[in-house]
Amino acid sequence: MPLVSGVSDTAHWVATYRAWESARADPLFRDPFAQRLAGPLGPAIAAKVPRLGRSGWATIVRTKLIDDLVLARTARDCGLVLNLGAGFDTRPYRLPLPSSLCWVEADLPKVIDEKEQLLEHVKPRCEVRRERVDLADSFERAAFLDRVPRDGRMALVITEGLLMYLDDETVRSLASDLLGRTAMCWWVLDLFSPSVRWFMQTFMSGVLAKAPLKFAPKNGVAFFERLGWKAVEVRPIYYDAALLERLPLYLRPFAFVPEPDPRNPGYFFWSGVALLGRGN
Repeated sequence: MPLVSGVSDTAHWVATYRAWESARADPLFRDPFAQRLAGPLGPAIAAKVPRLGRSGWATIVRTKLIDDLVLARTARDCGLVLNLGAGFDTRPYRLPLPSSLCWVEADLPKVIDEKEQLLEHVKPRCEVRRERVDLADSFERAAFLDRVPRDGRMALVITEGLLMYLDDETVRSLASDLLGRTAMCWWVLDLFSPSVRWFMQTFMSGVLAKAPLKFAPKNGVAFFERLGWKAVEVRPIYYDAALLERLPLYLRPFAFVPEPDPRNPGYFFWSGVALLGRGN
């Protein structure tokens, strides 16, 4: 039986990398709950990853970049965070968020149930609500989005590590659903080029056989701009990994190669984190 029996198991895997980063003398962030959430499954999955990505540097940098975007937005005019496919994310427990903030997490019942059990006695920094939703089901997702906004608060949506497991049409539908609800003002997401998807599926086939990667647009953030969103900020994971000194030594020479256009990465080996806003 494979270690990863479905996308939900990757929550343990990602938590493992957060635990490793938190144990460093110079961490980019601290997550005191990550090791508990990783459990024995997370390290077992990480051990199966090929050497090129075994340190989890890309996931660690992605976490840091999204942390910074969330803190910047919630310090201003965002009163609601909607975390779709939240997995074992612990930002409402570990980030210095405003106590007035409402943080809503949505994921499959299995994930929510396990997370609530593991964090049962931990107090969040702000109000936290959890919803059991199959986000790939368009009717279930629409009903959820209709009942979430409250008090006229402007919302930031997070889809960290989610879109890569959805097909293009589902991502288009999600983008339309969010844009059609005026409370959804910003969207933080991560994405990668087809070359990254090919590399991960090829060299991590033993890990991802039951959680295949699907979404990898050749036109990068332009995929979303054509649907009515606007890229406010785009951070390239590879190049920021070099700046943050998390890029493995044998990969650092490639950081001197010019970064591709995030609106047209094509088949360049590119991944990034983007903050989107509502287009004009």
